[in-house]
Amino acid sequence: AKVKDSVVEITTERLQSGFGSFSQYVVSGAGSGVIISTDGYIITNNHVIEGASNIMVRLTNGKEYNATLIATDSKTDIAVISIEPDQKEKLSPAIIGSSQNLMLGQTVIAIGNPLGKLGGTVSDGIISCLAREIAIEGSGTISLLQTNAAVSPGNSGGGLFDLYGRLIGIVN
Repeated sequence: AKVKDSVVEITTERLQSGFGSFSQYVVSGAGSGVIISTDGYIITNNHVIEGASNIMVRLTNGKEYNATLIATDSKTDIAVISIEPDQKEKLSPAIIGSSQNLMLGQTVIAIGNPLGKLGGTVSDGIISCLAREIAIEGSGTISLLQTNAAVSPGNSGGGLFDLYGRLIGIVN
């Protein structure tokens, strides 16, 4: 309950070229994000918004906002987007924690938008590995936290929280 309003649903649209010189169509995508400031900055995965011509953010109260891309880092698969909330809108930024002192077996929760349709879904698990090396095509390797919390397509960019409600990772 403490952190649910800090996790948002993200939907994207991008133009895809089809067969033939005049054929284009819109491809939609979905993911999650975590509000990190009261003025509308949101962290997500780069692969969630990469190539998007339109980024929409939906808060837990159902309000939707167009988002602007602020920065990306493909090597760490992190992106920052922003929304301009209404004057009356009170955003709930996540409390930023640290992954430095995590222990194997420590309980965590993941919150996101699995399948791009189930925003606000919570799953729990444990920290399974503290530094799992994963090869990223064309970018070398990345060291990640590993959890056995259930995550599905659409959870990408959502939050991984400790039991005190502190953001300790971004689901990838």
